[in-house]
Amino acid sequence: MRLPILDPKDLTDEQKPLYDDMRAGITDHFKGFVNMRDDGALLGPWNPWLREPRFGGPVWELVKAIASNPLLPAPVREVAILVTGSHFRSGYELYAHVLVAEQRGLSDEKLATIVAGQRPVDLTRQEAVAYDMASALVSGGVLPELTYRAAVKEFGEHGAAELSYLVGVYCMVSVTLNTFDVPVPD
Repeated sequence: MRLPILDPKDLTDEQKPLYDDMRAGITDHFKGFVNMRDDGALLGPWNPWLREPRFGGPVWELVKAIASNPLLPAPVREVAILVTGSHFRSGYELYAHVLVAEQRGLSDEKLATIVAGQRPVDLTRQEAVAYDMASALVSGGVLPELTYRAAVKEFGEHGAAELSYLVGVYCMVSVTLNTFDVPVPD
């Protein structure tokens, strides 16, 4: 771990409002995994973002936008997030979203296969489209036309856009976690 965890009592005036907003958002939208210490210190990507409010604030606004009122079904979102985390080998992201995905009904077999960087054979149609789109996007280059059409067919234009932004946001989350070597909680 490259950054010490910020103690809430040591926050600057610039960090305090961001901390309060992050803490509220974490409580509302990011449940089922360890993301805060008992003293209220933020873990995961929130600690690095909080350390640099100039960048962390706008990133947090984007994360809130993608987490609030999603169009995509929860298992579909988790498949895309796990494909992204697997591509980047982002330990904390995989830790958190495997737990969330289990709560949202994805089997251990599916999760193990995705985390291993492979496509499960038993994905639902929507999960398969999310897997294919996320996999293509993190591999680089223009999204293949047939993959885009499949996403629009399954999720509509707004849902396909949401899937794209979701993958992009979690690329940023993965890079943040990997840059600062954020550990998986004990």
